[in-house]
Amino acid sequence: MDDRRPVALITGGTRGIGLGIARELAAGGCRLAVNGLRPDAEVASVLDSLEQTGAEICYCRGDIASSEDRQAILEQVRDRFKALHVLVNNAGITSPGRRDILEADEESFERVLAVNLQGPFFLTQACARWMIEQQEADPAYRGTVVNISSVSGDVVSVGRGDYCLSKSATRMATRLWAVRMAPHGVSVYEVQPGIIHSDMTAGVTEKYDRLIAEGLTVEGRWGEPEDVGRAVAMLVRGDLPYATGQVLTIDGGLMIQRL
Repeated sequence: MDDRRPVALITGGTRGIGLGIARELAAGGCRLAVNGLRPDAEVASVLDSLEQTGAEICYCRGDIASSEDRQAILEQVRDRFKALHVLVNNAGITSPGRRDILEADEESFERVLAVNLQGPFFLTQACARWMIEQQEADPAYRGTVVNISSVSGDVVSVGRGDYCLSKSATRMATRLWAVRMAPHGVSVYEVQPGIIHSDMTAGVTEKYDRLIAEGLTVEGRWGEPEDVGRAVAMLVRGDLPYATGQVLTIDGGLMIQRL
């Protein structure tokens, strides 16, 4: 294998948006450490499909909300690839039951923020320390961190308050890490998807089919995981080198205000 190819760690990378990102980065020549929660046997066909692109793949099972699992994931990446150039914080969950904020409970709130905010923040911290080590050893080193957020960070959904809060906070996390890591050759971005076909939206397909038909998005269609994947691949290639800390919204025009 060509050990000069960049290594990318993608959390939640075995389905939905994460898989769309993995496919695009694999096609672009990255070696992939793909994280997920499912047993190896359940993701074997997905990993095989990624390997068919010629990419070198490592499956890192673990819950990013767990400090022990995060450490184990990075140890696995170190053992397999000896390097890390790209972190894509994609793994996330929505509010269980999508309960009104008047009925929300602390257990749900804590779990959503642990997976969507706390876990990615401290995974980024661990990866950032490793990236700094690599940059100090090789001044030509360049790294990239991409945080996958959601339009729900800007658009209110009172049935998913914890989810909205977690995604809103992702923007500040992106800016914090962009400022902290700029001296070390690492760019940090937020990619903000709109309505994307995925497991997370499967239960509300009928609702969004109707809203899109009524003109919710300018482009008049659902987004696909590969739409987000292509945006991430552009950032990983370094096509926007003077835009660290910025947001790239992939929503088909959903957020454009219209009269």
